[in-house]
Amino acid sequence: MKMKWIITAYSKMKKNKTQKILQLMSNRITSLFNIKYPIISGGMVWVSGWRLASAVSNAGGLGLIGAGSMHPETLREHIRKCKAATDKPFGVNVPLMYPQIEEIMEIIIAEGVKIVFTSAGNPKLWTKKLQENGIKVAHVVSSAKFALKCEEAGVDAIVAEGFEAGGHNGREETSTMVLIPHVRECTSIPLIAAGGIATGNAMLAAFALGAEGTQMGTRFALTQESSASQAFKDLCIGLKEGDTMLSLKKISPTRLIKNEFYNQVQTAEDKGASMEEIRELLGRGRSKKGIFEGDLVNGELEIGQAVSLINDLPSVANVVKHIIGEYNIRLENFISGKPMF
Repeated sequence: MKMKWIITAYSKMKKNKTQKILQLMSNRITSLFNIKYPIISGGMVWVSGWRLASAVSNAGGLGLIGAGSMHPETLREHIRKCKAATDKPFGVNVPLMYPQIEEIMEIIIAEGVKIVFTSAGNPKLWTKKLQENGIKVAHVVSSAKFALKCEEAGVDAIVAEGFEAGGHNGREETSTMVLIPHVRECTSIPLIAAGGIATGNAMLAAFALGAEGTQMGTRFALTQESSASQAFKDLCIGLKEGDTMLSLKKISPTRLIKNEFYNQVQTAEDKGASMEEIRELLGRGRSKKGIFEGDLVNGELEIGQAVSLINDLPSVANVVKHIIGEYNIRLENFISGKPMF
């Protein structure tokens, strides 16, 4: 379905029905983060700088700065630029295995950031300190087991990410459609769905499964405001179903675009290469080389399965408008008994 048609149809919906449906978007996630729509942009390495984060926040969602690819002072600069670009809430995503984690967290606290999404580590390590400094904390998990640990750690929200997602994934390889109901059944705190969600249709499906918000990485990576290289973006909008695969499983399962680097990793793993040999092949700066610098042959190209649903590079504002419009049309059709499509 074309974006122009969705936006036009959305604008023609009867005012009272539109308002009634939009009320369904006011939930624990929108209240927790003080945002209009329960849409969060993933904190992606080499993609999620201040431009993308501020654009998502200005459009009514929650933009996240991805600290995973930033030196501490670079993060400080992005936080300050984001503050200047938006008066809406925004946050920072922090992988807890970051080597300078103490310095990163002190900068976040000192700069007055009010929302932090943590990942790749134990949420008990930082949740309490962040909350003591007035910061809302969400943690990313890939299983119901770790979701329970998040609730025990006292986080404010959980992001449950299925293995459709780009970048680093859980070893369980559980899909979003299975993961969200499991997490919803065993936890009671606000739940955000992630992995394979790039449309209003998928957002509606995630809500039906028990989520109260959606985190979208791939969709926002392929926008005008994303800091990914143009070469990377152009490659991505031409990808088809099956053009990404989980790889690097001996180190940390990572969804990659099939290119020469991916082929080298697969060949090595098929021959029984050790973890050390895979690490040596990976080297340093592979994701920067691929995503940020645009080396499509030797770079590590991380993107989610939902990339096959995307064939354009719009502004963030149009992405959010399209997602909300599609969501509302599908939901209205369902409520009124009309065909969904």
